Amino acid sequence: MIWAYPDVKLTLLLAGIFGLLYFVYLTRYWSINKRLEVEKRRLFTKMVLRTTYFVLFLIAFAGPSIGTSTKEIKEEGKDIFIAVDLSQSMNATDIGPSRLQRVKFELKELTKSFPSDRIGLIIFSSEAFLQCPLTFDQSVLQLYIDGLNTGLVPNFGTDLNSPLRIALDRFEKDESQEVKSKSVILISDGENFGDELEGIGGQLNDLGVKVFSLGIGTEAGSTIPRGNGVVIDPQTGEPARSVLERTPLQQIAAETNGQYFEISDQVQEIGELINSLERLEGGVTGSRIVEASANKYFYFLLAALALSLIDMILPIKTIKL
Repeated sequence: MIWAYPDVKLTLLLAGIFGLLYFVYLTRYWSINKRLEVEKRRLFTKMVLRTTYFVLFLIAFAGPSIGTSTKEIKEEGKDIFIAVDLSQSMNATDIGPSRLQRVKFELKELTKSFPSDRIGLIIFSSEAFLQCPLTFDQSVLQLYIDGLNTGLVPNFGTDLNSPLRIALDRFEKDESQEVKSKSVILISDGENFGDELEGIGGQLNDLGVKVFSLGIGTEAGSTIPRGNGVVIDPQTGEPARSVLERTPLQQIAAETNGQYFEISDQVQEIGELINSLERLEGGVTGSRIVEASANKYFYFLLAALALSLIDMILPIKTIKL
């Protein structure tokens, strides 16, 4: 027999309380016996009846499971590439402590929400690189996230096409026979100095890959720290100012039937992004047969209630007048 709630201490506590109260009950009747005649046999019958249904209540409370049955559990999985913009503009501090530091914090929480899915990491600026292939290993992924910084990639502007092409190439070359949902989380401030996104969006959509864009930044924007100073715009000679540009991120999300989310001074939508990914129907990657025990507490509870009703409806007189 398997117990769903094997709390021995609580069971003993309840049994002790019952014993104490019943001792007080018997002591009371013993004092009555000095003045009136008590039917000891009937008193014993009532004590056995009450003890029986109290024990049955305790057994029901512990959740006894008797017998086993087999159950098929289907295992589902998703493949998710996270593409992180590491251009200099991600050092902007309009989102504290900086855009990139905020992204790293949120990614750690996001990846923990998908422990049974394969997750990969792509980094990009003017070029894109596969930092971590699709993996189930959360600890390795966390190490790569910790190491993200804008010095990992060449910084000559931002090309949103390049990480999407790497993800597309990896999904196309995936030799796994398992059918899984495929998605890309594209994280950027939206500044795009590369090619237009229509072509890559159509190819991703044809393959069934959804892009979930996460815009990071504010409309007001901020200057971009570099060393002890700030980045200077070579055209104007003034400090460069980076602002959130939603349009390209919203465009690629719409073309792939994905969604656009944002982290700014007005909205914090990382929770909504996680919920949308969780709602994706993962492909069945396998199944396994497990033994399941059936909780039979109801039968003990029903028997205890029946005896307690008998005790209330048909009281046994213990005092003879």
